[in-house]
Amino acid sequence: MEGRKILTLCMIYQHPRVLLGMKKRGFGKGRWNGFGGHVERGEAIEEGARREIKEEAGLEVGKLSKHGVIEFKRRGKQEILEVHVFGTDAFSGEPTESEEMKPQRFDVDKIPYSQMWSDDKHWLPLFLQGKKFTAKFLFGQGDRVLKHGVTESDSV
Repeated sequence: MEGRKILTLCMIYQHPRVLLGMKKRGFGKGRWNGFGGHVERGEAIEEGARREIKEEAGLEVGKLSKHGVIEFKRRGKQEILEVHVFGTDAFSGEPTESEEMKPQRFDVDKIPYSQMWSDDKHWLPLFLQGKKFTAKFLFGQGDRVLKHGVTESDSV
């Protein structure tokens, strides 16, 4: 029986700039990413997204829009990571560095894809266009995408 772990990812996007965080420790260290992580027991998925943004970037976010659900699997592992992708352009506070993340804004034409997870280039452009999507990725050794599928969707 495969295990499923529910995670969140929030992209803070005010055209033409997106706020990313440099992961300073743990899983994904040294990569730019959105903000997010695990959902705690008894916590709604959107509540988890809000908590993670507060913990990682010091921001209180306004309305969150759900843009996608991505399933990640690693070859040889049974666990599926189910990541719920949210977006917002409304927040209060200034992005603040935490023990885990160092926030920085990037113009959309200068997003550092080469320093991000290799799957991001497949789905992030859809997010930036305001589209909803579902996606599945199978990773091999390291950061190598062995198989993937990204589908635009009317709802997620």
